[in-house]
Amino acid sequence: MIPIPIRDDQPRFSTPYVTYFLIAINLLIQVFMAVLSPVAERQLIGQFAVIPASFAAALAPGAGHSLLAASLPLFTSMFLHGGWAHVIGNVWVLWIFGDNIEDHLGHFLYILFYLLCGVGAGLFHVWLNSGSAIPTVGASGAIAGVMGAYLLLYPKARVQTIVILIIFVTTWTLPAWIVLGYWFVLQFLLGAASSALQAGQASGGGVAFWAHVGGFLIGMTLIKLLPERQARYRYGTW
Repeated sequence: MIPIPIRDDQPRFSTPYVTYFLIAINLLIQVFMAVLSPVAERQLIGQFAVIPASFAAALAPGAGHSLLAASLPLFTSMFLHGGWAHVIGNVWVLWIFGDNIEDHLGHFLYILFYLLCGVGAGLFHVWLNSGSAIPTVGASGAIAGVMGAYLLLYPKARVQTIVILIIFVTTWTLPAWIVLGYWFVLQFLLGAASSALQAGQASGGGVAFWAHVGGFLIGMTLIKLLPERQARYRYGTW
């Protein structure tokens, strides 16, 4: 079963300017990447993507790299994607769930939350794939953090979802805890399977499932630690 969320019914009480900005900057960067030559695109990815083996090597004693320089790809990789399907899938999920988390935290804490989830997801991926030389890009880790926070804050919110059952496509409206909980369990199982398949190999490619798992768990943790914004005007938007 493949669930694809369409919309939720959780009202927000402020304008999600940061969510709009994050969606816009991701799309604009993808437009920029789309006009690059294949060589220039590979150079950009090689410089600004997270490469676990390179990250570990840069932090090794005597490598001559500063912690700041070695850590920069943890931030920049969040705004690069592997194609239009990748970026549209990510920003669509951010559009559905991000506004409510921004509404809960406020603009400043929300952008801090988003970046911490993305960096933490990247570190989680590096930790579990330290020998991989495959560049990793995408906002999925940060957006997984948004999903984890949403699960804790609004578990009973209703999420309209397209469900693909082998060859049948239908629409279900499900509680958020089912939609997001199912997604997390699936990422964990796929991550475990990919690790088992890569056992004994120097590197592995494909989807960074462990970054999704790490980002989700970090989002659940941070939403409990960060304070809720106090001044929220109670009017609904849709």
